[in-house]
Amino acid sequence: VHQSKMDFFCKLGYRKQDICKVLEDLGQEALEDDVLKELIWMGSKPQALENQAQPSQLKLVARGLCSATVGRKWLGEDERDSSDSLRPVVIDGSNVAMSHGNKEVFSCWGIQLAVDWFRERGHTYIKVFVPLWRKEPPRQDSPITDQHILEALERQSVLVYVPSRKVKGRRVVCQEDRYIVKVAYEKDGIIVSNDHYRDLQNENPEWKWFIEQRLLMYSFVSNRFMPHDDPLGRHGPTLSNFLSKKPVLPERKWKPCPYGKKCTYGNKCKFYHPERQHQTQLSVADELRAKTKVPLALGKEEERCQCSP
Repeated sequence: VHQSKMDFFCKLGYRKQDICKVLEDLGQEALEDDVLKELIWMGSKPQALENQAQPSQLKLVARGLCSATVGRKWLGEDERDSSDSLRPVVIDGSNVAMSHGNKEVFSCWGIQLAVDWFRERGHTYIKVFVPLWRKEPPRQDSPITDQHILEALERQSVLVYVPSRKVKGRRVVCQEDRYIVKVAYEKDGIIVSNDHYRDLQNENPEWKWFIEQRLLMYSFVSNRFMPHDDPLGRHGPTLSNFLSKKPVLPERKWKPCPYGKKCTYGNKCKFYHPERQHQTQLSVADELRAKTKVPLALGKEEERCQCSP
């Protein structure tokens, strides 16, 4: 009886030492349910559960003890962002906030709406640039709402303040547009703004091409952030292809020719002809020329053969 109970609980994964201790306390004739309850009460766990618990303990590490690389992965700063399928996003914070505030109020809620929209799509690298003096209390000439959102985004390492200082009572502010374009260009990402950055386009030809091809314009409709579905125009890529590093080209759907077999355009016809899949798509005139050239060539060869002897 002792050996059978030892084998039974060993198969369940419990240690022999714990099983022997419980059998000594409860007696050899104790029921299996009572032995199992006693093992659980002692805190003994099967070895399979202990092995599964070890990797989970490694993952559940306090943030204060995380290494710098793990912290960067949480914030989307790892070096593997280039291998991600979605492009990095650089947001012009001032442009987005003023657009949401109808060009009158610096609305921080508009920045939050834009960041949430890209997060829902799965973008890991999102940066928002805002001048440092927006940290100051609002004034009558520069009103600002929901200023606590800037602090929350800064703690998440999403928002970056552009430096500024005061010299003899006069504020000296660095040009935030240069930061935005430079970071987006180096990360091969996109710029979210309704500004065209014409001064930077004239300054650098590489930036000119990048701004023309990677600028994503948007609109706010009832507190809803809505980028344009065709960022580069009607004949350009879709929004999903524009935001992804490896665009998916749609399959070209050919429309059937309305004339069918009576079509005389030949290979110049822009419609689909199922009967011409394995035929040379020549126009009617080219087919007639080809047919007339063949017998003429054969006739000349026969004449040469007759004259040769």
